[in-house]
Amino acid sequence: MSNLLHLDSSARRQSFSRELSARYADAWTGTRTYRDLAADPVPVIGEAWTEICDALLTAGITDPAHYADVVETPAQRKAWAVVEPLLAELLEADVVLIGAPMYNFSIPAALKTWIDQVTFPRMSLRGKAFVIAGARGGTYAPGTPRAPFDHHERYLRDFFAGHYDVDDVRFVHAELTNALVDPHLAARDGERAASREAALAAL
Repeated sequence: MSNLLHLDSSARRQSFSRELSARYADAWTGTRTYRDLAADPVPVIGEAWTEICDALLTAGITDPAHYADVVETPAQRKAWAVVEPLLAELLEADVVLIGAPMYNFSIPAALKTWIDQVTFPRMSLRGKAFVIAGARGGTYAPGTPRAPFDHHERYLRDFFAGHYDVDDVRFVHAELTNALVDPHLAARDGERAASREAALAAL
């Protein structure tokens, strides 16, 4: 049976990215693992984590099943205790679903911290699929004036392809969400609603 790892990273309990990711997750027919990275933040990496990375490079270890072989010191064991369950969830997943709003042209810090914790040298996740349910206050679609500032989809796409060697990455975005609260975007609320409906339908 296929396994879904579902991550949410929005600081808002009621958010567009959570609504979108929930739509996909609710239709999933296999097993599911859920983690709310905003409500239960993953700690940032520390020096012991970097020591584990260095040891893996020195030993030439690329198989996650042997990562723990290089963990030696008390500090490294403490760091590994954080990594191990997160990494196990990722490795067991066939599909990784991420609710990821755009914050300041990029991804939430909570999501970046999770990525840092579960990413090691020359680590391949080829064969897995990633689905990103995104939300943006404005519009960053190709051809729009703000498209060059999209370091949200671009970062995730480049990272998953460049580091994890994953070529199955799908993005669905709700655009112009700030039209609900920003008077300067009020005239574009119809576009916001249409974008939301299209995203929900796609998921």
